Amino acid sequence: MSTVQGDKSEAILDAAYGIFGSKGFYETKMSDIADEAGIAKGTIYLYFKNKEQLFIAVSKRDCDSFISRLDYALKSHESTGDKLGAIAKTHLTYYYERRNHTKLFFMAPNNDPDLMKFMKAFMNEYMSMVREVLENAGVPEPVLLAEAYIGILDRLKMDIMLNPEFNEEHLNKRIAFAAALFLDGCRSFLQV
Repeated sequence: MSTVQGDKSEAILDAAYGIFGSKGFYETKMSDIADEAGIAKGTIYLYFKNKEQLFIAVSKRDCDSFISRLDYALKSHESTGDKLGAIAKTHLTYYYERRNHTKLFFMAPNNDPDLMKFMKAFMNEYMSMVREVLENAGVPEPVLLAEAYIGILDRLKMDIMLNPEFNEEHLNKRIAFAAALFLDGCRSFLQV
């Protein structure tokens, strides 16, 4: 692919990300994306067969970035506690950075089998990274604990996505809280 084509593809993905994020999948028109990208509508179809494929490409680029950031963060830390903190920071910061694009998550084509297949593979990769941290720490039931930790983080992300007054101070509090709660359990928070 030439540089010009690569630039067009990136322009399409950038435009689609913004419009899908603000309008949602079903309310977005390919002509809106073309206008935002500064190209003819037909040009989009040279790169993407349909709106579903474009949405998957946007999601893939975003998820690949998440996995790369998490991988870098995990390699930058030694202790289990620091790695758990890095997971929480990567997960919650990801949603904090996308808090103005919530419709990417809440208004997606959830019945598209290709999107579901991609999302399953992404979640398996993410789960595997968290499980590996826990396995290396020697904890029992690393799969269940990885699921539980990601579950905690997913619940905390809802505050980010749904509260328009959520700020960086709230973000940092939740990052520290999630890692401490998971690492130490409820005992560290009880007054006994």
